[in-house]
Amino acid sequence: MRTSPNRLIATVFGAVYLLVGLLGFVVTSGVGFAATEGSNLIIFEVNPLHNVIHLAIGAALLYAGLKGVATAKAINTAVGAVYLLVGIIGLFLLSSPLNIIALNGPDNVLHLASAVLLLGVGLSMDKAVAPARA
Repeated sequence: MRTSPNRLIATVFGAVYLLVGLLGFVVTSGVGFAATEGSNLIIFEVNPLHNVIHLAIGAALLYAGLKGVATAKAINTAVGAVYLLVGIIGLFLLSSPLNIIALNGPDNVLHLASAVLLLGVGLSMDKAVAPARA
């Protein structure tokens, strides 16, 4: 894992997103599952659906980081692409009834930053490894 940036990033991000998902449930008791406004976890707004998504993303990244370079590369790229899309769409969802994961400004910044890092590593590192097939 120490020789692969993709495995390292997937493992670290996976562990962090799992932790964030778990901590999110501590602050969201009494919040509707897909409420448009959630509770604050530090500066990020979360609801139970947002927490479940963090757990799923964290599990996928951690699994990929532990599985191997090709899997980590593929999952980093896929999650990075999804976060880029969520970051961009999130800009238009604030204060909207379609905001079912209770996004706020700091969430969008974090999603866009995660996208840049995951896509950057997924697309540029470990070039000698063929991407994993889905």
